[in-house]
Amino acid sequence: MDYEINPEDVKAMQERGESFFLLDVREPWEYQISQIAGSTLIPMGDIPSRAHQELDPEEHIVVLCHHGVRSLNVTSWLRQQGFEKAQSLRGGIDAWAKRVDPKVQLY
Repeated sequence: MDYEINPEDVKAMQERGESFFLLDVREPWEYQISQIAGSTLIPMGDIPSRAHQELDPEEHIVVLCHHGVRSLNVTSWLRQQGFEKAQSLRGGIDAWAKRVDPKVQLY
């Protein structure tokens, strides 16, 4: 499984009703500005202390941030911790808003 996934592929997974966990690792103020419906906020700094309590290592986890840098770092860390199905949303919520859902606010 690739470390990154395109926004269009995530949208297709949603439309097919596939089960996955959408993990937003941005800061709370960013999440208040714009978010993808169904996402769960765990800021990047909280991941080490919360991942093993709140995430399922067997579940497909799609990690997102603003532009895809933080989410790729979190994805790499999660993979090292045994979350083998973690993937980073390539381009972050910015790419999602521009390419998938223009109702999501850019910032």
